[in-house]
Amino acid sequence: MPQIPEKIHELTVGQLSARSGAAVSALHFYESKGLISSRRTPGNQRRYHRDALRRVAFVRAAQRVGIPLATIREALAELPEERTPTREDWARLSEAWRSELDDRIMQLSRLRDHLTDCIGCGCLSLRNCVLSNPDDVFGERRAGSRLMVEQPGADGPAHRTRRPESEDCR
Repeated sequence: MPQIPEKIHELTVGQLSARSGAAVSALHFYESKGLISSRRTPGNQRRYHRDALRRVAFVRAAQRVGIPLATIREALAELPEERTPTREDWARLSEAWRSELDDRIMQLSRLRDHLTDCIGCGCLSLRNCVLSNPDDVFGERRAGSRLMVEQPGADGPAHRTRRPESEDCR
């Protein structure tokens, strides 16, 4: 990994890529999404402040645990510009994501637990299958697809109705 002297305060996109392990195209994408920023030289080349290294690491770590880029951008927007996110910053921001991750873990655990039943059954029945038709409260009244269509009511707010079902879905 190429070392960058401490006196250099800006990195080229190639240096940032080599040091962060992120592809140049990923860095361009991160920049287009407002996750990192650069300035342009008179020759129109990108230059990144050294704090971009930590920001890229922050983005990649958050992505690994499934945090959406929009949420990461909001978190990074809370940090002062041209300052490396600290351990305290990461702890504060990641604490806000903890409940979201706990919810996802619970959903994945439920999915895993139902997977064996579904594979064992083999039917993928839209009436009974918890994978094709999860938590379908309307399924107790009527079989069919779990897809719902919003239809405006004549006398009030929109209400949900079931799409017509085919005989094959039973």
